[in-house]
Amino acid sequence: MSKQLLIYERVVPLSSEAHRDVSVKAIESFDFARDLNSVPLLAAEFTSAVPDHPIVFAGQGEAIFPAVLLGLQDSQNLCVDAAGTWTGGYVPAFLRRYPFVFSQDGGNFTLCVDETYPGLNRDGRGERLFDTDGNRTQYLQTMLTFVQQYQAQFERTRLFCQRLVALDLLEPAQARFTTADGRAGTLNGFTTINRERLKAIPEAALKEMFATDELELCFVHLHSLQNITRLADKSPAAAAPVAEDASAASKSKAKAAPAPAEVE
Repeated sequence: MSKQLLIYERVVPLSSEAHRDVSVKAIESFDFARDLNSVPLLAAEFTSAVPDHPIVFAGQGEAIFPAVLLGLQDSQNLCVDAAGTWTGGYVPAFLRRYPFVFSQDGGNFTLCVDETYPGLNRDGRGERLFDTDGNRTQYLQTMLTFVQQYQAQFERTRLFCQRLVALDLLEPAQARFTTADGRAGTLNGFTTINRERLKAIPEAALKEMFATDELELCFVHLHSLQNITRLADKSPAAAAPVAEDASAASKSKAKAAPAPAEVE
């Protein structure tokens, strides 16, 4: 079965009948994210992610969503080392919520789990999902709350992206880099905010974006593009990228991240 939402292999709804004796042993390895060169990022995470990651926008139209770049080539994650250890500083919530995720049926959301997660077991190792009476354990309730908060922040982020599209602030960009042996490469297919268009938005929209902190998000995103050089430095085979234009240190095309709130 093909992966759902980039990292999920076999997603099933959680139930006290099917998972009453199931426990989850936390796995520290990030091997499950090794082939991802970008993952979705919530608006609420921008300020936490900016010290470590380039933040761009992936997708088109209503599907546009922020993402952090983790690598400069397809299937390359420079934030996971050979042992599966995360070395990239801030860990996006998209990865931290794994192996849990919501599926959506109309307006209803169901908490699901990836049954291929290595830490899932029936041997009592780790945290139980349900007690002997079939009630949620404190661990499961905590994870449910985390995923609910993720969903709420996803909706806020989606509205932020809709505003950027409505104001025509996004433009394609491209990162170019050169490998250690002299071969040139590019990463494209992402978009970034055009700084000049941002400064020219109508006063009413400017005031509203200031009041909702969306204006701050725009400048955090632009500031984060400096991290493309840091990302390139993580790879011994890559040199610092050269931006196509003033705001473009990234406009990438790695694998565009799908909307993170649903399982199809």
